[in-house]
Amino acid sequence: MPTKAYFEPTQESGRAFFSRKISGSVVMLNLLRFREIADYSAAPDLALPSPISGEAAYRLYMEHTRPFLENSGGEVIFFGRGGEFLIGPSEERWDAVMLVRQTSVSSFLEFASNQEYLAGMGHRLAALEDSRLLPMTEE
Repeated sequence: MPTKAYFEPTQESGRAFFSRKISGSVVMLNLLRFREIADYSAAPDLALPSPISGEAAYRLYMEHTRPFLENSGGEVIFFGRGGEFLIGPSEERWDAVMLVRQTSVSSFLEFASNQEYLAGMGHRLAALEDSRLLPMTEE
């Protein structure tokens, strides 16, 4: 039986995130699994003339996203290759791992609701087979 894929927060998870009342910066742990070939069926206007890999589509998403992220006070503090878990389910793998720091929850919301940023989200959707996003705070 196929497992459910995750691409966007639910209303419940969004409500839970904001109810944490995080003060100060937040670091987002992104786990990313790429499609072998990017699927632009949901955003045909962003598709390239020839098929590309999911990883290549994600790089296009990041090129588009980085200026909006940085203008909102955010930064990518780590981006690297993933793989299979050393401790965790053997059937689960993540192709890439990314850590993004935002100065505050409000700056994250400003970034995530920016219409110019959202115009490039089709690259992310085309790229990903599955993803996870875990907001973290420093103790």
